[in-house]
Amino acid sequence: MANDQNVMPDVYDRLLGQLHGLPDTINTKMSSLRVVVPMVGDSRSFSVQTYRQKEWGDTIFVECTSKDGVVRIALPPEVADTIARQRDQLTARNRSKTAKATALARKEAGILPGFMRKGRAAK
Repeated sequence: MANDQNVMPDVYDRLLGQLHGLPDTINTKMSSLRVVVPMVGDSRSFSVQTYRQKEWGDTIFVECTSKDGVVRIALPPEVADTIARQRDQLTARNRSKTAKATALARKEAGILPGFMRKGRAAK
């Protein structure tokens, strides 16, 4: 096997090393989470840490440990932005569906919307 001292750091370590301690960069504490699949008994541990660089955005570092070993990935700012945007879209769609269902239920119960109640009371 090759001498470990001559091995170059992988992309994950290189990127982490480039961001850590920079004056225009802030970071979160590492968060650890264990995800257990019930009945199957499979579990995985995730460690997540985000670095925000002023000019470039968020880089998210994820480490997943399972019975098969460790997988480490650094998600670049473009991927972090896509994840955030998709989460926001799902939240907006979910709110819209809930609002429509609530409005329909109120209509079926004979409850007028607030803007219609004001107009009728003034007449």
